[in-house]
Amino acid sequence: MREKYLTDFNSWISQTAQLLREHRWHEIDLPNLIEEVEDLGKSERRGITSQLIRLLLHLLKWQYQPQRRSDSWLDSITDARTQIELAIEDSPSLRSYPSEQLEESYHRARRQAARQTSIEISVFPETCPYSLELVLAENWLPES
Repeated sequence: MREKYLTDFNSWISQTAQLLREHRWHEIDLPNLIEEVEDLGKSERRGITSQLIRLLLHLLKWQYQPQRRSDSWLDSITDARTQIELAIEDSPSLRSYPSEQLEESYHRARRQAARQTSIEISVFPETCPYSLELVLAENWLPES
């Protein structure tokens, strides 16, 4: 089983699922299964963080480049909010995760906004100027 994990991951998943269904515990590649289960949690958290960075980036661009506002920015803002909401619906234990990641995500979004807009990074506030409640609010957009 361990060899299959390294050479054909999809086959390893199918075989592991079958072994679990059949309660054949002694044949399961437990170390790799544990690692994969742990990675699932990391992936969910990483997805929320990624969407939060994207959301903050577009909120900054919306606020600091009003002349360039577009439907694609609105679509990105809406989609990021939706993806965060869906992730939390799937895993309610992650409800507090966006608030834990807000400042670090903002710092990343701030750097990206400076690069993408050619606006000096010092123009953007050093700490997140938006509350998480506003960031995630369906119809909220920052003013210029």
